[in-house]
Amino acid sequence: MKEVMLMCSVGDVSFDLDIEELEMERYRCNECGNKFDAIGEKVVCPACQSENVEKI
Repeated sequence: MKEVMLMCSVGDVSFDLDIEELEMERYRCNECGNKFDAIGEKVVCPACQSENVEKI
């Protein structure tokens, strides 16, 4: 999955920014059973806010 981010700047500054493609990973919450996609090192279940999740 590829995400596109738009950025704006204020003033007379122009710049180029390369954004690498980030891969979403699939997780399952061990507390409520919710399955979801996430990116990052400290993933939290969006349904119950538990940190007790595992990659599937």
